[in-house]
Amino acid sequence: MPDVLVAGAGPTGLLTAFELERAGVDVLVVERDAGPDPQSKALGLQPRSVEVLADRGLLAAIEPHVRAKLPAGHFSGFPIDYTDLPTCFPYQLGVEQAHVAAAIEARLRTQVLRDAAVTAVAQDENGVTVTAGGRAHRAGWLVAADGGHSTVRTLLGAAFPGRSARISLVVADITLAAKPAGLADDWTLPSSGSGYLLPLSEGRYRTIVFGEEQQRLGRDAPVTADEVQRALTAAHGPEIRVGDVLWASRFGDASRQLERYRHGRVLFAGDAAHVHLPVGGQGLNLGLQDAVNLGWKLAATVHGTAPAGLLDSYHDERHPIAARVLVSTRAQGVLGVPDPDAAAVRQVVTELLAVPEARRAVAAELSGLGVTYPGITGRATDVPASTDGRAVLVGAAVPAGWAGRVEGREGAAPRLVRPDGYIAWDGGPGLEEALHRWLGAPA
Repeated sequence: MPDVLVAGAGPTGLLTAFELERAGVDVLVVERDAGPDPQSKALGLQPRSVEVLADRGLLAAIEPHVRAKLPAGHFSGFPIDYTDLPTCFPYQLGVEQAHVAAAIEARLRTQVLRDAAVTAVAQDENGVTVTAGGRAHRAGWLVAADGGHSTVRTLLGAAFPGRSARISLVVADITLAAKPAGLADDWTLPSSGSGYLLPLSEGRYRTIVFGEEQQRLGRDAPVTADEVQRALTAAHGPEIRVGDVLWASRFGDASRQLERYRHGRVLFAGDAAHVHLPVGGQGLNLGLQDAVNLGWKLAATVHGTAPAGLLDSYHDERHPIAARVLVSTRAQGVLGVPDPDAAAVRQVVTELLAVPEARRAVAAELSGLGVTYPGITGRATDVPASTDGRAVLVGAAVPAGWAGRVEGREGAAPRLVRPDGYIAWDGGPGLEEALHRWLGAPA
């Protein structure tokens, strides 16, 4: 019996499984689809996610698939300069989500169980029984990372408050039979208008379109090549001709978040916990950060070393971060509305973002580098993560009883670094207090 079952083999579920495995936890990942998802989906890794993936040795397998290093993010199409951010990676990586997922999955010890849709979940005080792919699987815990339409969330009846979508957009991977010279030759940041085009690998293009036709069609209406053609002609003129629609989806600006990320022995992460307008790759990056926050806390709980409240701190730390992203993406959605009043607001925002302090504040938020938690003093970007999921103590002797949970290292600046890379103590009094708070009582 695995210690933890993870539902969903997207980047969030796979990175959660990776974090658990490197901490010595047995994991089973189940996935509804029969094979890895080849679609491009999210296309950007923000600087904090790049830091995390590099620190875990996962970035090297992703880099061959990187199409661009963009020295800026964007806020509803406004470029936000990243070049002066305090990181070794002051840029976002333009890379298809499928390559990120594949790099993580390749490092898992266990194979993903595919063609195994979750159909039932039952839990008791000792564990969880999940029916997936027609078989019952028993585990101590369940991590639901099964996307914005989470089956686990529905089966548990978990409250998912927020608002429904008010606008409709289409995202598609397409081929082009013809296009104007100079259009979509390189990776660029999105603008606020319909008809955004980005070159992918193997002759494919990503497009996002929205207009009156998209607002009329229902969410379940198939996306046709003719529909995409009309939208791209309106945006780029008659010289552009659509070939095939390889993948397409309708989405909107729905904004919802679970009231609680923990339901007994079930924990939610990624889009299963929060949905919003998919702008700037925020969903992918938010889910990856959920995974690294949850992984070490759940591992400590499985091992029986977690202090009281540690697992619940996953909700306490991550819920406010996602709530802020929902505010940001809702604001960006309003700014993208083709309306004279929205245009007036865009003009004001343009002027505000020209102020260096305002631009830096938005850059810190979009990049993920501005994330912090109560009692945390920053990120330890110069302290590599332990290979076995332990915390790292730099510049001080590891007190008796904590060696199994703390790796000691030499260094001039004393620091206690949590397994997710955040500094829990940075010298002076309070080391044992921090050890007790985050790692439990000594053995």
